[in-house]
Amino acid sequence: MLEEIRIRNFAIIDELELAFGKGLNVITGETGAGKSIIIDAVEMLLGGKAETSWVRAGAEKALIEGVFGLDMITQGFVQPILEREELVDEGDAITITREIRSNGRSSARVNGVTVNLEILSEIGTYLVDVHGQSAHLSLLKPQYHIDLLDRYTDLMDARAALGNVVQRLGEVRREIKHLLDDEAALQRRADRLRGELEDIEAAALVPGEDEELKAERVRLSNSEGLAKWTAESLALINGDDTADGQIGALDQLMQAALLLSKLAHIDASLKEDYDLAEEASALVDELAKSLRRYADTVEYNPARLDEVEERLELINKLARRYGGTVEAVLAYAERAAAELDGIENSEERIEELRKQETSMRKHIGELGERNSRARTAASKRLSAGIVTELADLRMAKAQFEVLIEQVDDPEGCYVKDRRLAFDETGVDRVEFMMSANPGEPLRPLAKVASGGEAARIMLALKRVLTAADQTPTLIFDEIDQGIGGRVGSVVGEKLWGLTGGHQVLVVTHLAQLAGYADRHYRVLKQVEEGRTHTVIVPLSDESQRVEELAAMLGTVNESGFQSARELLIEAITYKRGAAHEPPRQGSLT
Repeated sequence: MLEEIRIRNFAIIDELELAFGKGLNVITGETGAGKSIIIDAVEMLLGGKAETSWVRAGAEKALIEGVFGLDMITQGFVQPILEREELVDEGDAITITREIRSNGRSSARVNGVTVNLEILSEIGTYLVDVHGQSAHLSLLKPQYHIDLLDRYTDLMDARAALGNVVQRLGEVRREIKHLLDDEAALQRRADRLRGELEDIEAAALVPGEDEELKAERVRLSNSEGLAKWTAESLALINGDDTADGQIGALDQLMQAALLLSKLAHIDASLKEDYDLAEEASALVDELAKSLRRYADTVEYNPARLDEVEERLELINKLARRYGGTVEAVLAYAERAAAELDGIENSEERIEELRKQETSMRKHIGELGERNSRARTAASKRLSAGIVTELADLRMAKAQFEVLIEQVDDPEGCYVKDRRLAFDETGVDRVEFMMSANPGEPLRPLAKVASGGEAARIMLALKRVLTAADQTPTLIFDEIDQGIGGRVGSVVGEKLWGLTGGHQVLVVTHLAQLAGYADRHYRVLKQVEEGRTHTVIVPLSDESQRVEELAAMLGTVNESGFQSARELLIEAITYKRGAAHEPPRQGSLT
């Protein structure tokens, strides 16, 4: 829900901070004071088009910031968008900021991160619905009608199951298309794959052999030096073989160890030194043996060096073409073999896929027909409920129907003797139709009414669809246009009735409606230092509310005050008797 909104230099609002709560939040005030400007500010947070005229005269920019609390249901819708756009923040609320500059530029941020208006609008769809003067009316958009009807019908799980089959069918059709797109191109592709596989198989590559060959090439290229340095190392360890040759390091260590053994026999404190000498002698002896073994492997072999160079050149050639390493070349060969097998067996595969496609189209038809029957039955109940609500709202002659149509498509699913177009929602095209006045034909909802009449239609829809509609915050502007006080009380009851599952914000001039407020805000227009600006005052106690309601009734005297008290008593009595009772202000009983 909308918890807080901060507005600066927006239209005639200089600076404003306002906290809203659960239940029915009512905004009242004299005409032109700026009541609807607050709604306009909210729409900016939902991705509305920014106009430089919104920037307060003399200011460089207008700034609007809203804090929206997220319940578990709303989090389920919004969180994937936040994660996708890397906008996730800790906590169960998000902050949306909109900045409009006098030079025509504007920016939007979610949780401090700049986003485009498409993202803002996508998020806003799940946060707030504004009904009245604005164009942000989700219920007027036909693409949302099937979702609302399916929630009302409790079809969302069944629809998800159908959607899974439709997705699998899409995968099958894409594979068929791939196989049929261009047989000649596939044949050319097969010829190329065969040639590539022949080259790779002929090479008989072994994983890791390129590194081994590189090491062998280094040894062969430096065989003379390796042999020389190995011999010199052995000579230093073992000594010269000539009669007058010097004693090697090994013999000297062994002699030193012999002397240390004699010393340790006399002085036990030298035992550790003797052990070290023995260990050093053994290590040097092992080193000498290792060097002799290595010397036996070192050879000058130009022919083998040529073989190694040729093999490495072949490996590098294949690696450049197919992936950079021997392992990558072998992996490519696996993929190429699988693709070639698929091409060579494409006719059998296409036949198999065609059978799967037909089976899925029949299954989709069965599921779609079942869902369509459920929608048709539910639509009659929905229509009757909305007509009843409209009658209470002084639209007794209004008609409402849910239009459910199917479209023929030769590539569609099988429903009896028809082939019907389908998508992940099923086979139906759903649109809400209405006639607001006697003698007028049923027309699409968006073309029927505007202003207060449209707002009342929205209220009726919201009342009937309240369980299906999961938008947490509903805003109604000018909902009382063209109705009197008696109907105003009915509208107040119905708006308050929505607060069991929604936060509701209403801008109104009717005292009878305002009496049902759980939180009441008065909008004032003040002039200071020659500038007009808007002020909003929360009416926190009974006397303030009575005074405001009396002003709305046009009788600011004891008689008006008494009428205002009676309105509050009537509203409080109604709310106490209703099924749910959100927190309310006032102490009237």
